[in-house]
Amino acid sequence: MRATLATRTGPAARGSIGERRLPAGERCFGLGGGGDAGPVTDVRPEDRSAQGPSPDEPDPRRWRILAVTLVIGFMALLDVTIVNVALPSIRQGLGASAGAVQWIISGYALTFGLTLVSGGRLGDTYGRRRMMLIGLTGFVISSAAVGLAPNEELVVAARLVQGVAAGLLTPQNSGLIQELFRGPERGRAFGYFGLTVSVSAATGPVLGGLIISALGDDLGWRAIFLVNVPIGVLALFFIARLVPGPTVSVEEQRASRLDLVGAALLGGAVLSILLPLISGMEAASPVLALLVLAPVFLVAFARWERRLVARGEQPLLDVSLLRRAPGYASGIAVGTLYFTGFTGVFLVLSVYLQDGLGYSALATGLLLTPFALGSALTATPAGRLVSRIGRKVTVLAVSVVIVGLLLVALLTPDQGDRLMWPLLVAPLLLAGLGGGGVVSPNFTLTLAEVPPSMGGAAGGALQTGQRIGSALGAALLMTAYQVTLGHTDDTGTALRVALGSALVLLALTLVLAVRDLRLDSQRDLG
Repeated sequence: MRATLATRTGPAARGSIGERRLPAGERCFGLGGGGDAGPVTDVRPEDRSAQGPSPDEPDPRRWRILAVTLVIGFMALLDVTIVNVALPSIRQGLGASAGAVQWIISGYALTFGLTLVSGGRLGDTYGRRRMMLIGLTGFVISSAAVGLAPNEELVVAARLVQGVAAGLLTPQNSGLIQELFRGPERGRAFGYFGLTVSVSAATGPVLGGLIISALGDDLGWRAIFLVNVPIGVLALFFIARLVPGPTVSVEEQRASRLDLVGAALLGGAVLSILLPLISGMEAASPVLALLVLAPVFLVAFARWERRLVARGEQPLLDVSLLRRAPGYASGIAVGTLYFTGFTGVFLVLSVYLQDGLGYSALATGLLLTPFALGSALTATPAGRLVSRIGRKVTVLAVSVVIVGLLLVALLTPDQGDRLMWPLLVAPLLLAGLGGGGVVSPNFTLTLAEVPPSMGGAAGGALQTGQRIGSALGAALLMTAYQVTLGHTDDTGTALRVALGSALVLLALTLVLAVRDLRLDSQRDLG
C-alpha cells in the first residue's frame, strides 16, 4: 500500500504525505505539513520583496531556489575533499611544513563542524537569506585569500574562516527544504540534496586532479580555491533575488538571542571529539585527552537547553526533539554511523591505489568515479521512493552498500597487480548505487517531524553527526590500514582489513535502520 508520513501537533494537524492545504494560521511540520502556516507580520520592507506567496501555497520559485542553494552546498562540501590531491603541490609551492599541511586539511573540517548547529539556528531566527549572504560572502573572500596566499600561515588562517563560512551556509539547505517543500516534493528535494552530498565527496579528488593537471602545480592548487570566487559572486546575486526573507516578525527577531552558552557548550563537545580525531593518534596526549571531556560538555549542553525551554526562552537546539520527534534521534545515529563506515573508505582506497598500485592522484580519482556515478543515479529516485515505502529504502540501500564493499574486499588485487584493478569497478558502482539511497532518505525521515522553526538547527545537528562520523571513520580505517601494513608489509591485506572494519560499522548501521522500521508501522506506513 502507499505509505503516508503524518505528523502530529494536534488532531487537526494530521495529514498525509500528499497533503498540501492547511487551515490558515495552523502550524504543522513534517512531510505532511510544510511549514509554519501563520501569517508573517511586521516584515522589513527590504525583506518583503523576497517573501514569496502565502505560506499555505507552495512557492513557485522553490526549485530555482533549491538549485542555487545546492550549487553553494556542493562548493562547501567539495572543499572538504578536493584539497587532498593538492597537498603535494601546496607543500612544494609554499614550502609548507607537515603541521601546516595537516591544518590545511583539518582546520576546514574542524571549523565547519563547529559552526553547523549555530549556523542553522541563526538561519531559523534571522532568515535563511541573510545567513546565506553572510556565509557566502565569507566563503568567497576566504577562498580568494587561500588562492592568493603568499605563505602557509595565511592559507591555514583562511581555511579556518572558510570552514566557519561553510558551516553557516550548509544547514540553510535543509532548513529551506523544510520550509519550501511539502509532501512527496520534500522527498524529491532531499533526494537532490543527497545527490549533492554524495557526489561532492566522491568527485573532489577527480576535479582537483584535473585542475592541477591542466594548470600545473603552483597555479593549479590556487585555482582549486579561486574557482569558488566567480561562482560564489554569481550565487550571491541569485540568493538576493530568489531566497525568501525571514519568516518571523521583526519583534520576534529582536526578542530572540543566540544561545551563546549553549553554543559554547556544544562547540566544546564537538571540538573535544573532532580535534583529537583529525589530529590523529600521533597527536600529543593533551589533545587526545580532550575526548574525555566530550561527554561532560554534552551532558551540560542538554541540561542547559532543557533549562532554557522550561523558562520559555529560545534554545540553540531543543533537545526534547530527540524524544518528541519520532525518528530524529535514530536518524542522527544512522547518519553518523553510516558516515563513519563510508567516508573513510575513500581515504584508504586512495592511499592503496597510489602506494600499493602506483597510480597517480588523477588516475586514483578517476578510478573511484564509479561510486560517484552510482550515487548520482540513485540519490534522486530514492528521495522520491521514500514517500512510498519509508524506511525500507534505507535498509535496502545500506544492504547494497555492504554487498558492494564486500565484493571490493574479496576482489582486491595483491600489491603491485595493477591489471586486476578493473575487476573492482563493478563492485564500486554497486556500492555507489546503494550509497545514493542512504543520505537523502535519511535526511527526509530524520527531519520529517521536526518543526521548520527548528529546521536549520536540527539539520545542522544531523550534519554535525555526519562530520564527526567522517572524521572518526577516517581515523579508524587509516589506523587499521597502517597497523596491518606495518605487520604484513602488504597493501592488499591492509586494504582488506580496513574494508572489513568499514563493513562492521555498516552492519551496525543496518541493524539501526532495521530497528527503525517499527516507526513506519507506528505512523501508519505500509
